[in-house]
Amino acid sequence: MEVGIPMAGKRRKLSNPLALAVLVTLWQKPMHPYEIAQTLRRQGKDTSTKINYGSLYTVVQNLEKHGFVEVADIERKGNRPERTVYGLTGAGREEMTEWLSELLARPVKEYPIFETALSLLGALPPDEVVTLLEERVGTLEVQAASQRGALEKLYETVPRLFLVETEYQLHMVQAQTAWVRDLVEEIKRGSLAGVDGWRHFHETGELPPEFA
Repeated sequence: MEVGIPMAGKRRKLSNPLALAVLVTLWQKPMHPYEIAQTLRRQGKDTSTKINYGSLYTVVQNLEKHGFVEVADIERKGNRPERTVYGLTGAGREEMTEWLSELLARPVKEYPIFETALSLLGALPPDEVVTLLEERVGTLEVQAASQRGALEKLYETVPRLFLVETEYQLHMVQAQTAWVRDLVEEIKRGSLAGVDGWRHFHETGELPPEFA
């Protein structure tokens, strides 16, 4: 079956990535919200999607409101409270397919907080920035080592198909580490274009003409 990808910029009724994670989880089988949360955690989706389990019920309700999920059953077990089991509707399956296809095919501009800090680093003296970035590199190296160890262990029992997001996370950490390390060396050597004016500004308080 050919996967249809919606036109770029299509406004989705729901934009919370947790909603997409819920749709994909219900694609596996109908579940009640608690089971959805347990499945997301068991399958490691909480490492790639920001999951607020307290808001998961609201997400499910919003999906039902828009016709993407529907009540499939009401579970009654002994004296336990009733549990509403939700299943994916035809519209929900279509939304899941289109949304996931769009995210895989089209790069989207994101705004990581580290990029914000990099865009403003001139407010701190060069030597201080070097110290802070070296601290970051150390933290990233520990993080990468931990992720490599976890992946090696997981490869023993989990098909790689279900670990590609973890591989991606490791790759991005390694790439960031290498880039930050190179930036630190450029600042130290004075080979970063503009570093002399940056240093002069923090030493004298005079803004270089090229910075105006």
